[in-house]
Formats: sequence, C-alpha cells, structure tokens
Amino acid sequence: MQRRTLITAAALAPLAAHAHHGWSSFDPSRPIYLEGKAAKVEWRNPHAQLQLELQADLKLPGDLAGRSVPAQSSPVEGAAILKAAQLPTRKDKVWNVELAPVSRMEAWKVAPIQAGESLAVVGYTFAGEKGEAVLRAEYLFVAGKVYGLRSSPA
Repeated sequence: MQRRTLITAAALAPLAAHAHHGWSSFDPSRPIYLEGKAAKVEWRNPHAQLQLELQADLKLPGDLAGRSVPAQSSPVEGAAILKAAQLPTRKDKVWNVELAPVSRMEAWKVAPIQAGESLAVVGYTFAGEKGEAVLRAEYLFVAGKVYGLRSSPA
C-alpha cells in the first residue's frame, strides 16, 4: 500500500509543479500594473489566485508612484517598484493573478476576494511577457488598502 501511495504522489507531482510558478520564473526588472474586476477566485493553497478581467481603458494611475506601501516592503524597495510599474504590452483582457499563500492573506487580514470585486495589482510576469498571461502579485490594492504580498504584517 505504501509503495502505491508513493508512486501515485510521484505521478501527480508534475501536475502540481505546472500549476504553481516559483518566483524565479518571473522578470523582476519590469513590474506590471493591472486593474479590473475579479472573475474567478480560488482562495486556497499553495496560494490564492484569481482571474482578473482588465478594465477596457487600463492606464497607470497618476498617484501610483507616490502611494505608500507597508513598512515591511522596504526589503523589496516598494516605492521603487511602484515608480517603475508599467502597463503590459500584451493585449490579453483576462490575466491569471497569483497572490500569496492563504495563511499570509489571513495574516494581512485580507477578506476573501469575491467575483466582481474591483482591485489592482502590481507584480511580475514572464520575461518578454511570453507564455501565459500570468502575474505574480507583489502588491494588492483592494477596498482602499494596500498589501505587500511577499512580506507578512508586523
């Protein structure tokens, strides 16, 4: 029985790895800004994720570079990330957004995001914006608050 369990787990591992992207897959030199409404939301581990339907007239907010970020963001130079943020060059209307693990979302006291809820994110996609329309969120802007998703609250 134990051997069968190990074989089954080994057979399923590639599927799990394909569904989850580590930070090394993303281009940290080019932060991307997205804004829209959550379509499909999955609030489970290995991390919460959602499909974000972009607003038709997507533009960088004039105040983005000056927005304050949580103090815990200083190791990743939060202000510089917001200042460098730009719009994607690809024209996808729907992006898959990878958030933080649910335990970190709960530590930040982020209420589970509901389908139809408006939000914005700054994060990273693949180099050259190749492959899937996936964004690994560094910052989440929802319900008038900002969350630094690679850090935990103080």
